[in-house]
Amino acid sequence: MTSEDRQRARQELESLLMDYWHDVDTNWGRNAADYYTDDAVFESTHASYHGKEKIRAFYQYRLDRGPRVAVHSVSNFRVVLESSTRAICNWYLFLYAQDGEPILPTNPPIQIAHMTDVCAKQPDGRWLYEHRKFDAWFVGGVPTTNPNLDDK
Repeated sequence: MTSEDRQRARQELESLLMDYWHDVDTNWGRNAADYYTDDAVFESTHASYHGKEKIRAFYQYRLDRGPRVAVHSVSNFRVVLESSTRAICNWYLFLYAQDGEPILPTNPPIQIAHMTDVCAKQPDGRWLYEHRKFDAWFVGGVPTTNPNLDDK
């Protein structure tokens, strides 16, 4: 794999991440499940969702529970390419969120998490998430959203 291939993959994966969180924060995650493989695992701090449809149900739950403002801010993005079609991405998530309509008072992030994504390049050239894992390092203030979706 050439240096250009690695750089292209990094740019594609970072763009994927930014597009994903943009959808979650500005479109309530209506398209979020489309960023995952059919058998993906979304492993959050308090629950795991196995399969694209469980992930879709999680985001529908978030939408159905009413107005909430969320900002998922990302830093220190890094990629390790295991092959031309498989990558491990790590980054930090700073989550600011609160129920209600803007403008809301500002507070520290409700969670800072070390994130790990396993990404797979599809035959059509798109990268999708196979596994996303949240490792919360700091929590406080407003609770994260957590429906009781039994997925096991």
